[in-house]
Amino acid sequence: MVATGEARERLKLVLAGDLVLDEPDPDHWLSGIAPAFQRADLSIAHLEVPHTHAPSSFDGDVPAPGADPAHLSAIARAGIDMVSLAGNHMADCGAAGIADTIAGLDASGIAHAGAGATLTAARAPAVIERKGWRIGFLSYNCVGPAAGVATADCAGFASLPIATSDGSPVAPAADLVQLTLEATEILAADIAALRREADLIVVALHKGIVHTPARLAPYERPVAHAAIDAGADIVAAHHAHIVRGIELYRGKPIFHGLGNACVVTRALSPDQDHPARAEWAERRKRLFGFEPDPAYPLAPFHPQAVNAMLGTVEIEADGTLRTGMIAVDVLPPGRPVLATGARAVEIHDYVAAIGREAGLPPAPLLLEGAA
Repeated sequence: MVATGEARERLKLVLAGDLVLDEPDPDHWLSGIAPAFQRADLSIAHLEVPHTHAPSSFDGDVPAPGADPAHLSAIARAGIDMVSLAGNHMADCGAAGIADTIAGLDASGIAHAGAGATLTAARAPAVIERKGWRIGFLSYNCVGPAAGVATADCAGFASLPIATSDGSPVAPAADLVQLTLEATEILAADIAALRREADLIVVALHKGIVHTPARLAPYERPVAHAAIDAGADIVAAHHAHIVRGIELYRGKPIFHGLGNACVVTRALSPDQDHPARAEWAERRKRLFGFEPDPAYPLAPFHPQAVNAMLGTVEIEADGTLRTGMIAVDVLPPGRPVLATGARAVEIHDYVAAIGREAGLPPAPLLLEGAA
């Protein structure tokens, strides 16, 4: 255990999924869930897009526009302390977009991991101290695109290689099926190194099948288990834009998909001028079989994505972990709010049901917000 010079106390973590804050007044869009972050000792989310004025310059995926760099300070005001950066859109605005995002996070006092000017920087952990604990954080992208992976001399995101069914390059639309030996070796090396300076290790994974209820791809449980086997204490996943089930593996929590924390953007709407984004909006309907609810122009996702959540982990001074969730309801046109009463229970039951449907073992979950 790493000595901090301070007696360890009970610690509460709140874990959130994707953040896309393209719309004006980001404080408004975050305000419905900010109290949960502000009540926690440490809150972690995933930053989905670069925050930059650099133009989109990436051809490996449907390009996401950069969000306003000024919006990063709203994330800090909402109470989010740390963000993962290893996602499929983080390289969409090139090296400049990554550099601008990191500079803005640093200026806002938000810790980060998962992307950088080089592979070494992208794989570097973030470490925060709270209540006598040193919490280490690593972030990896499992879904590509391959062209966005950081190299020794090229900016990008940290990656865990996943094999495709046909040997094609890793990409969000590819059939990703199997954990690779290289991925397990990366996890083992990085987690072992981080363990020397952290009491508690959180690993963020950008993984999963987008816009599809319940289903887990064949590689998802193996990659999450590999992180725990390598020494991680908590795995927090995102990417699918819809929540997934929660698993306890070797007594450690795995949030297989935290869904959207707060995604408000017009870049995903069918009604837009950008040809590639408009084409994707139409193709998404064919691929995933749903028509976005017109009441949600800023969050045109699967209808079940209104059942959202934040993950919670309470760590006692002796290291005992208790896993739970905070139910979140997404209201038109896309604003998340903390759910209460019967709606909170409904969302809790939904998360339990999709876990069963995905074949996960039952996991007793503390539910906040039902009273």
